[in-house]
Amino acid sequence: MNELHGESTAPTQNVPESPRPPPSWAAVGIFLLLVVAGFAYARVFLLPVVLAFLVTLVFTPVRRFLERLGVPPVVSSILIVGSLVALLVAAVYALSGPVQTWIDDAPRIGRELEERLRGVIGSAREMMEAGAEVDELATGPDDVPEVVVRENSLLGVVASLAPAILAQGLVTVVLLLLLLASGDMFYAKIVHVMPTFHDKRQAMRIAYDIEAQLSHYLFAITLVNAGLGLCIGLAMWLIGVPNPLLFGVAGFALNYVPYVGAAVGVTVATVVGLVTFDDLWYGLLPGATYLTINILEANVATPYFVGRRLEMNTVVVFIAIAFWAWLWSVMGMLVAVPLLVTIRAFSEHIPQLYPLAEFLAARHATPPDP
Repeated sequence: MNELHGESTAPTQNVPESPRPPPSWAAVGIFLLLVVAGFAYARVFLLPVVLAFLVTLVFTPVRRFLERLGVPPVVSSILIVGSLVALLVAAVYALSGPVQTWIDDAPRIGRELEERLRGVIGSAREMMEAGAEVDELATGPDDVPEVVVRENSLLGVVASLAPAILAQGLVTVVLLLLLLASGDMFYAKIVHVMPTFHDKRQAMRIAYDIEAQLSHYLFAITLVNAGLGLCIGLAMWLIGVPNPLLFGVAGFALNYVPYVGAAVGVTVATVVGLVTFDDLWYGLLPGATYLTINILEANVATPYFVGRRLEMNTVVVFIAIAFWAWLWSVMGMLVAVPLLVTIRAFSEHIPQLYPLAEFLAARHATPPDP
């Protein structure tokens, strides 16, 4: 019948679809630039959110342990967040006295340091004056630029930043409390939206692995930093440096930022030693001691407690710290390494992203499961 109407009885063949063209490098570059610009523009909002999620991943195993003991998630979240806030308030109160003393003594310390390094500063000043004379001869005496110097006191800067810091801290605490009190709600929703059983299992495996790696990393780093701060405080007390407790707490806090924190601590210890002690070589002893303790920590304590599996590519870590410091200032430096650990743990489970995990790791990364 079909032949009478001129229709062909040959079976229709499926035409293969043309492969999807790869994305343009220009489009990828523009997308990455927009993402970076978005992170920079929304940092006031994103910073407390990212910090709350990272802290939640760290303390979720503690919340689960308390839940197995019969403590409801709401109560355990209040206990965890209340303990963290209490420790932070106690640390700020204990250090407020030494910090205020250092702020009051800052002009005197600057004068004493200038007197101690008068020879070097005098030579540099002579070179600057000679350069200024050359510029004056080249431009003429009538071409004198007007220079306006504005001095902002440290207390004024702190007072201007205090409202924003308190607001971000409040958002972080409230969001952390809500995330911990929600229990495993987000994990349950991830399982619910995944289409297949394999995807559900893979999603839970990724979530628990990120949680385990980040918890282990931050717990081990906190333990190492506590020992480092104790050693630095005792060493400064034995040498005779004033306010050794402040040095110990500073060593503990600064070591959360690799490389940069140690450099800042060594510089401060050297300056305080030069101002405190009359002998030049003995004045360099606090900085040398601080540096020696940090070298031992980086090469002995951290590899032992953190573990070889969580060691990161040092070049990538340094670039990440510099990038997040440029993007989010000091808090960006604090979240740079935890974000790298999270990205690496996620990439280890995705075959397409395994090269990224291999690049972030100091050694060979764990191959993804089939």
